[in-house]
Amino acid sequence: MRIVLTQADVQRALTRIAHEILESNRGAENLLLLGIPTRGTVLAKRIAAVIHRIEPSAPAELAGSLDVTMYRDDLSRSGIRMPSPTEIPASIDGRTVVLVDDVLYSGRTIRSAFDALSDLGRARAVRLAVLVDRGHREFPIRADFVGKNLPSAASERINVRLSETDGVEDHVSIEGGVE
Repeated sequence: MRIVLTQADVQRALTRIAHEILESNRGAENLLLLGIPTRGTVLAKRIAAVIHRIEPSAPAELAGSLDVTMYRDDLSRSGIRMPSPTEIPASIDGRTVVLVDDVLYSGRTIRSAFDALSDLGRARAVRLAVLVDRGHREFPIRADFVGKNLPSAASERINVRLSETDGVEDHVSIEGGVE
């Protein structure tokens, strides 16, 4: 296992992403961050907290979660998954929705998120923020806000660990593949 992002690196990346989101959206008005469970939800809440520090007038209910389990195209192959709650703090209609996930890999999870979002309303725009983009896309999906581009072999595993979900100090590591 090789650590590629430390706790401080993760915090810096999320702070940068928050600034980029605000700059792209020209402020926090009509902005909604939706994390994809499990770690994407934690990251969305952290980014929302940074946005509130930068722009105290940002809406109080800035972050929520979007479960995509029932929209996945690999349910029959990946075994039983327990859906997580979808918590949308405000209507998505007319808002800029930023989907937040920990690792962007094949793009299948994000494709599922687009389907789930379309059932909830019509966003003005949909953006994507990820902590790690590792490449190997199977769908034409690109993140708008990236904490770290981390080219990796398909045989390697990217592990994101966060204190809220894993009970350890935040870090991102790579394991497997050729050392």
